[in-house]
Amino acid sequence: MLAKARVKYMRISPRKTRLVLDTVRGKTVERAHAILDSTNKRAGGVVKKVVNSAFANLNSNRPDKDKFLAKDVLISEIKADNGPVLKRYRAATMGRATPVRHRTAHISVGLDKVPAERPEAGQAGQGSKAKAETESK
Repeated sequence: MLAKARVKYMRISPRKTRLVLDTVRGKTVERAHAILDSTNKRAGGVVKKVVNSAFANLNSNRPDKDKFLAKDVLISEIKADNGPVLKRYRAATMGRATPVRHRTAHISVGLDKVPAERPEAGQAGQGSKAKAETESK
């Protein structure tokens, strides 16, 4: 993992945040920006900020020639963990009180380089033939 970013105590439900995280997991940063811009969820803006922060952390101390482009970096790890729950009470009928639980989330993002292209299926077969011939000798 090349870079990490984390936001803690975000006042949004982790369950709702995970719906957004699942859409960008494994995508490049460039593709994740496009997805998050078109996402109609409150968590989309928060997740975009964390991804931008991780990308900025990646390029912050590098010289200009060594900086990564958004298309060359993918989101290798992204998760939303439960934070503390703020407990409040709301008035209910007949003088009762019902609990209201305001959930918080800790969102973590890890970035990594895009792996090199895999060899084509035909090329892989040729390599295995050559390996079998060398083993038989």
